[in-house]
Amino acid sequence: MTKRFWIVAFAILLVGAILRFVNLNSIPIFADEAIYVRWSQVMRAESTLRFLPLSDGKQPLFMWATIPFLKIFKQDPLLAGRVLSGLCGLASILGVGVAAYLIFKNPRQTLLTGAIYAILPYAIFFDRMALADSMLTMFLIWTFVFSYLSIQKLRLDFAMIAGFTLGFAWLTKSPAIFALGLLPLNLLFLPKYTLKNLLMAIGYLLTTIAIAFGMYNILRLGPEFHMIAIRNADYLFPLSEILKHPTDPFIPHLKDSFQFYFYLATPVGLLMGLMGVLAGKFSHWKARLLLLAWWMGPVFVESAIARQFTARYILFTIPFCVLLIGHALEHFGQHSRSHLLSIAGGILIIVPGLVFSYLLAFNPQNFPLPKNERSGYLEEWTAGYGLKDVSARIREYAKAGPVVVGSEGFFGTPFDALALYLNDLPNVRVIGVGVWIDSVHEKLTNSLVDNQVFLIVNSSRFHTDPQKIGLKLISSYQKATPSVGLPEQLLFFQVPPTK
Repeated sequence: MTKRFWIVAFAILLVGAILRFVNLNSIPIFADEAIYVRWSQVMRAESTLRFLPLSDGKQPLFMWATIPFLKIFKQDPLLAGRVLSGLCGLASILGVGVAAYLIFKNPRQTLLTGAIYAILPYAIFFDRMALADSMLTMFLIWTFVFSYLSIQKLRLDFAMIAGFTLGFAWLTKSPAIFALGLLPLNLLFLPKYTLKNLLMAIGYLLTTIAIAFGMYNILRLGPEFHMIAIRNADYLFPLSEILKHPTDPFIPHLKDSFQFYFYLATPVGLLMGLMGVLAGKFSHWKARLLLLAWWMGPVFVESAIARQFTARYILFTIPFCVLLIGHALEHFGQHSRSHLLSIAGGILIIVPGLVFSYLLAFNPQNFPLPKNERSGYLEEWTAGYGLKDVSARIREYAKAGPVVVGSEGFFGTPFDALALYLNDLPNVRVIGVGVWIDSVHEKLTNSLVDNQVFLIVNSSRFHTDPQKIGLKLISSYQKATPSVGLPEQLLFFQVPPTK
């Protein structure tokens, strides 16, 4: 590797870091972010609850890893989870670059592939969120790298490292199980097909899987390990149900996945990813077949079996799509002087990616999200517009005495978000009062004796005239404007003391 290579590689990482960390709170807190970081706070405070996420069928590694960051970002705990995801994103950039070099042995293609992943809106969007998906993506791309090395070099140490990274992925989120079915495809990269080599490679694969299984079973130390299977079943159709209607939700979900890639991987990126499967005729056919399986295999399976389907559920397939994009650009560039086609294609992906990333950091309401994704992150009750400001105002009220905050719902936003931001105030209690608000809950009226009492609710859940039930509106916070209808608002009420 030349000095120039390392300078460009460092520049790519620097750009990737800037896009992931600048103005990190541009997007309001999302419901699942509030839940995950709140769990981390509780687990940090009470050591006997270190397996708390199992109560909802979630693996706890992301929450465990967030705990040290809570010590750093004391004033804004949401940043703890978002910075962790950003760091995972940087590690994924490295993983994609290493994978590109190992497979294609081309420094130029390595840099181009890493640059595309560094600026791709799909990766950046979720690397800026306190969700477990960026961590899952990081561990799976490195599992792929080390498993590839273990087969290609026939080395046990790489197989063991792949087992650890796969184990960490499985401790992060259940879709890591896809790797168990995809790793045997790495046998395509055996250096020489002899019986001895094949048996050694199979042994290394079994070693990787055994280590991952052993790590995953650490979760049996938690009292609610069984909840993972129960909650997974809530998100998946059983085989008997799939056989009754094999094209539904398969076809609609495939259309959704096309939209996710079209919007978030850019149109040219999606086109180059598909072209990467075909480009080169028989050159690197094993690599292209393998990358296609890691990219589209999980997409097709999840499309067939998932009850719910969102962009982050297939985030872990993006690195393999990007590797095919890099291959397509490099192949087309070989047919032009000074690789001008590679440069032109890269620009058509990188420039829109930079523009979209700027919007994400400074004007997220104009960021080109698919409709169903936009509604969840920016428009509906799951989007936590105003909650940080409401929490700051409650802090001021708490200086004058104890406070009780009534929150719509019992989890996510606003409930967990308020508990998250007000965690350090012993004289503030957050209580849930349901999701259909047409009166002042007795929990709140009973608290008026010796507390200041407030109510936070989304306008879509508020079904009465506030004056009729004696509420005083302190402030409201408008969410992103939907394509149809009026924008939702977060309403911040005070429950005045009874006379």
